[in-house]
Amino acid sequence: MQSLPVIDFSAFAPDGRTGEGAARQAVAEAIGMACRDYGFFLLANHGLKTSVIDTAFRQAAAFFDLPTAQKREINIEKSACHRGWFGHGEEVLDAQTQSQGDEKEGLKIGRDLPVDHPHVKAGLALHGPNQWPSAASGGPGFKAAMQASFEACEALSRQLMQAFALSLGLEETHFEPWLQLPMATLAPLRYPPSHDDHVLGAGAHTDFGCLTLLLQNDEAGLEVMSPSGEWMAIPASREHLVVNIGDMMARWTNDRYASTRHRVVNRSGKTRHSMAYFFDPDAQADLAPLPNCLDEGESRHYGDATALEHLLMKIEQSFEYRQER
Repeated sequence: MQSLPVIDFSAFAPDGRTGEGAARQAVAEAIGMACRDYGFFLLANHGLKTSVIDTAFRQAAAFFDLPTAQKREINIEKSACHRGWFGHGEEVLDAQTQSQGDEKEGLKIGRDLPVDHPHVKAGLALHGPNQWPSAASGGPGFKAAMQASFEACEALSRQLMQAFALSLGLEETHFEPWLQLPMATLAPLRYPPSHDDHVLGAGAHTDFGCLTLLLQNDEAGLEVMSPSGEWMAIPASREHLVVNIGDMMARWTNDRYASTRHRVVNRSGKTRHSMAYFFDPDAQADLAPLPNCLDEGESRHYGDATALEHLLMKIEQSFEYRQER
């Protein structure tokens, strides 16, 4: 039975600089191999504090338990920058197989930019303030927990981008010019138990962006397409983070690194909670192939696009309300 590689990330210390060069390079090479073979790996010794993650899970569960009318106060359709709560069927990740949408609800929490930020004043898509629950819905504790998780995941993602750069034979700081104000989204998710394997919590898809961190509780449900074309069930683990690359990294590497299809089927018999953190570069980052990722005479697999152009296209394909604007 195939399983994802487990990679020890302890060589990348919290400041991202103090690990020994040889140890960091070894980790980077293991990540590169996992990205070529699977597009996914499990990350051990990642440095995220259990207390921060557990608090975020508790706050997310309390929010999802609210009456629907209260959750709709921050419905994503009210946001100009794709932030807030969405209900069952409102995200459609595999329209061909499951046109009624995914059997889950979730939240989109991004970088919380004030209305007077230059990007917001300029009307840059997907940039702006979050929608937060009211105080009556547990707002202050919820906001603090989500911001703490967002910041911790961002710090880890920046370290991972250093490892990705090393894995590609680049300077570990190669991506930093494109990470001045990265587009990132924390997405708490709740999946009801599935009583039919053909009803998917998340339809089969590839992630839209650069890299994804998946935090799980005790309920499994993630399935990843193996290199042999079979669905691999990924166990839920509090010890390991699931990390995968998305379409932007595939574009940057001209498909040397695989953006792999995956789905969620909640067979646990219980409600499943997870949190996905999507880390994407600055809006104007150029997704043309990176150095070392286009040999002489090799054709490009993708046309020109910025990170924002690509992300908008993907979001508009999966959320109907975005198509109506």
